[in-house]
Amino acid sequence: MVGVTLRADLVVPVKPLPKAKTRLRGAADGGVGELGAHQRLALALARDTVAAAVAAATVRRVLVISSDPAVAMEVGALGVEVVTDPGRGLNGALRHGAALLRSADDDVIIGALQADLPALRPAELDDAVTIAARLFGSGVHRAFQPDAPGEGTTLLLAAPGRRLDPHFGGASAAAHRESGAVVLPGVRPGLRRDVDTVTDLDEAVRLGVGAWTRAVIDARDALPQAGPAGSPPPGALRCPKV
Repeated sequence: MVGVTLRADLVVPVKPLPKAKTRLRGAADGGVGELGAHQRLALALARDTVAAAVAAATVRRVLVISSDPAVAMEVGALGVEVVTDPGRGLNGALRHGAALLRSADDDVIIGALQADLPALRPAELDDAVTIAARLFGSGVHRAFQPDAPGEGTTLLLAAPGRRLDPHFGGASAAAHRESGAVVLPGVRPGLRRDVDTVTDLDEAVRLGVGAWTRAVIDARDALPQAGPAGSPPPGALRCPKV
């Protein structure tokens, strides 16, 4: 395959907000863990991720998979299409989205982008798609971006006419490599910095997060006293795994 067109259509899965990012519960309000504050943070992560994808020059279409009405309204306002999650798990949702993208245009790069990348820059996505197109032109069928620790996956891309074949969850980097996908070379800190824990969120903030996540962090840090007596100050909390 030579001269792969620099166009990519992406599917972005977003869980229902009450069930999303459970290890971040309390990160939006200094440890209190109020559900509304947590949902605002989870939604902010998704909005900043989708906004960066929409702004990338190489991304033509963004399709969000979610069954949450708040996600459909708020993320849909960014000009993307939102379709209902078919209820087959993360990889099932991605396969569903990929099939919809392929049915519309089989001659485009398609990809799966995780929804918790608040420090993502549009230029990083453009670089990833550009490098992937070069790999696809040399005969590679699928390429992926590992997360910062190197165990997970934040972006999976498939060449025109090829199946996405997602293997997200757990040690997905190894699973994608074993399935024949190759690692995208290059340094893209925002694209690699997914957010599952408060430590991850702190690192994303240091990289520079988007406007919605920044607003949630600023509101948290402006609280006169976050959490019950004896709680650590905002930004110092470390949530246990749930």
